[in-house]
Amino acid sequence: MASSPSGTSSGSSQLQNSGSEEDLQAVMDQKKLRRMISNRESARRSRMRKQKHLDELMAHLNQLRKENRQLSTAFSLTKQQYVAVEAENCVLRAQMMELGNRLQSLDEILSFLNMNINISGHQMIDNSIKCLNQPIMASADMFYY
Repeated sequence: MASSPSGTSSGSSQLQNSGSEEDLQAVMDQKKLRRMISNRESARRSRMRKQKHLDELMAHLNQLRKENRQLSTAFSLTKQQYVAVEAENCVLRAQMMELGNRLQSLDEILSFLNMNINISGHQMIDNSIKCLNQPIMASADMFYY
């Protein structure tokens, strides 16, 4: 077998190239594997962050719903109290008007009696005192409309 120095060197060079290509491929495969693992880990962390954010939003939503129920209940109670106070106000206004009318009538009677006292003298005073001593009767039903 005749071998030339160039043939030997080219055969040995192919072995070296072949070995270094395999080494290069192995290094590239390792880098690719590390990158893939890193990407998976990054994606896992991202999913965890998203899940944590979603959990926080759900907790906040539940808190807002609870607040909304409490405010709604408080509003309903306040509205009921308002309606009750408004009804009581209407009754009190009616009573005030009725009492004002009675007071005006009594003032008119008193004025009339005072005029008659000046005209009739003492006899009229005795009769008017008897009238004034009688009670004025009223029922509670007359104040409700």
